[in-house]
Amino acid sequence: MLVLSRKKSESIVINDDIVITIVEVRGDKVRLGIQAPRDVPVHRKEVLDAIVRENQGEASASEEG
Repeated sequence: MLVLSRKKSESIVINDDIVITIVEVRGDKVRLGIQAPRDVPVHRKEVLDAIVRENQGEASASEEG
């Protein structure tokens, strides 16, 4: 894992087409702005985990029925 320090309004660029900008730092929370191509899905980890669980549940229901 790469760990970087950034200040408000500073950015990180990934693969020339994804830009992550620090929008705000308040206490223990950091707000990020993410610019990415429309074909690149961007999810919070907990949302992605829920999507994966839901898809696995649907797949196992299809196999049973």
